[in-house]
Amino acid sequence: MLHRKIYQMCCDGREVCVFLRDQQRWIERARIIDIEGDLVTLRYETEEDDEICSWEEMIRLESIGSVTQKLASVQKGNVEPLMTEDCPEAERIRNPYTDSNPE
Repeated sequence: MLHRKIYQMCCDGREVCVFLRDQQRWIERARIIDIEGDLVTLRYETEEDDEICSWEEMIRLESIGSVTQKLASVQKGNVEPLMTEDCPEAERIRNPYTDSNPE
């Protein structure tokens, strides 16, 4: 099951956070770039002092304890969020309870 979910996240290309059980550490903002057998290849960046380092790490599937991904985010501050009325008509999600045709 975990293998299938990780493969799906790899295909989606979204950023994930991975917890490594054997090392008791999180890898944050990583991309799953390849899965071959029981090896998962992650690519991520870290910021140390004044430099940004790029990493590519191969991890055994059995070492992965947890995988999370961000679904959405909202900016803090005085930013006015977009409302449904601001969304193009073709992209609006219809409410089946309010959009039904009365007979």
